[in-house]
Formats: sequence, C-alpha cells, structure tokens
Amino acid sequence: MALVLAAVVGSAWLLQPTPRVLKQADIDSAVLHTLETKRLPSRTARAAEAVRESVVEVRSYAPAEKAADKPKKAASAPHAKRDPPATRRKAPPESAPLSPPPSGDELAKGDPPGSKGESGGKRTARHIGSGVVVTESGTILTSYHVVADALRLEVRFHDGHTAEASVVQAFPEKDLAVIRPSSIPDDLPPATLGSSRNLAPGTEVVAVGFPFGIGPSVSAGVVSGLDRRFVLPDGKRDLDKLIQFDAAANPGNSGGPLVNLDGEVVGIVTAILNPNQSGTFLGIGFAVTIESAGASIGSSPF
Repeated sequence: MALVLAAVVGSAWLLQPTPRVLKQADIDSAVLHTLETKRLPSRTARAAEAVRESVVEVRSYAPAEKAADKPKKAASAPHAKRDPPATRRKAPPESAPLSPPPSGDELAKGDPPGSKGESGGKRTARHIGSGVVVTESGTILTSYHVVADALRLEVRFHDGHTAEASVVQAFPEKDLAVIRPSSIPDDLPPATLGSSRNLAPGTEVVAVGFPFGIGPSVSAGVVSGLDRRFVLPDGKRDLDKLIQFDAAANPGNSGGPLVNLDGEVVGIVTAILNPNQSGTFLGIGFAVTIESAGASIGSSPF
C-alpha cells in the first residue's frame, strides 16, 4: 500500500507543469500594463494633496460702519473690491490686492448680515482669505491685509471645523500675519515648509486657497520670475523679493500657500497685477517667499 501511495504522489508531482522563469521582457510587459490600465496621480495632484489638509479659510469681520466705507453703488456689487482701512488709497492702475468682500452666499456661511458682534454694533464679513497651518499646535500663517483691523477672525479647517482666532504677530511691511485659533481638529497636520532658493523661472508651482470663498481650490502654473517688487495699495510700502507666478489666483487666495511639486510651502500668496483694477487674475501673481516669513518672525518663526 505504501508503495502504491508513493507511486501516486510521484506521478502527480511529475505531471505538474515546470515553473516558468520570468524574463526581463515579462516584467517590463507587466509594468507597462499597470501603467496603461491604472492612472497615477499627477505630480501637481500629489503636491496639492500633500498640503490640502493644512490650508484654512480665514474670515475677518468688522463693524458694518467701518467696513462699508465705499460708495454704496460700488459696495452693492457681489465682488466689489474693498481694501482694509489701513491700506486704502487710490491704487495705481497696475495694483490689485487679493482680499475680496464676500458675496451673499458667502455671508450665509458666516454670520448673517446685521448680526451683532461683541461690541454691540452690526458686524459684517469684510474679507475672506486663506491661511496655512505651520505647527502642530495650529499656528497659522496668512496675509496681513486679510486680518488687518478685524473685529473678529474665524478660521475654517479642512474638515469643516470652525474656530475663532486671534492675531499673534503682524508684519505689515511684509504683508504677513501669524494667527492662532481657539481650537483645532484632531490630528491636524502642519504643512511642510520648503525653500524658495531652489526655484527658477519655469519651475512648476501650485497655489491652494479659497478664491471668492470657494475651496479649497487648486491651481497650477510656473514661476514667472524672482526678486520682484510690488507697491502696496497704500503707496507707502513696497514688497520686495517676491515670487512671480502664473497659477491662477483671485480674491480669497491671499494668505494661502504656494507650494512646489513636493508639496512644500515656498511662498505665501499676497497680490495680483491687474491694470483694470477688477481684482481678477490676468496671469501675474505674487507671493512672499517663505524665507521672508521666517526672517520677519525670527530664526525659529513658528
């Protein structure tokens, strides 16, 4: 019986097909098939995803009597441009700041028009901008003109969590501000800070923010130039050593990150150039370098 069983097992083993030895051509064919049937995310998509959860919407509120100091006709436009009182002037034709007043839909997401603030006066959302979380404790870097003279600040995180925030440091000469929310979501990831020193004209970059309160929205482009200069709307200060880029940026993008294809923050979006003063993008945007942010705040900025 044992001999019969051994014979059966041996026959079964002999009948098995000989294992095929894989050749390099077989491996190449399998890899090609995978690439053809499964689309991998683009580098732009990977860069945006790397920073997406660190980008926040920043809303600044002010008493209605202070915010509505434009002529009524201009203020009635859905996206009429309103500069902060501290930076208001007759802007030169080439200047266009990035902070928008909210539309009616945007107001619906915040306090209702005519709601009362802490001071008892009417409060209205004056600016909607963006920001980027730079520490695990939730410290946020944004543009100064987004938060200047605000009665109250509100931050909305990637998961919908909202919190009031306060200004910790302000650097008007760099159009930068550091704000801190009263609470943050669990496991909030800070963005990775990179360096603008590796940028060159033609380097691909990605802007992430809340243009017109819509977002987070992603746009991509290239670095158009470096070491640019921009005159602030008050005409008293210049921003220098800026990154010029052509990724779409509109009112609401201010304070949001400009990132490289590794998802590292290399700049903070601050302004656009528009001869028509319409506040919409014509292909020339500016960002403060992340080195300028660090130099303004100190060697260990956050």
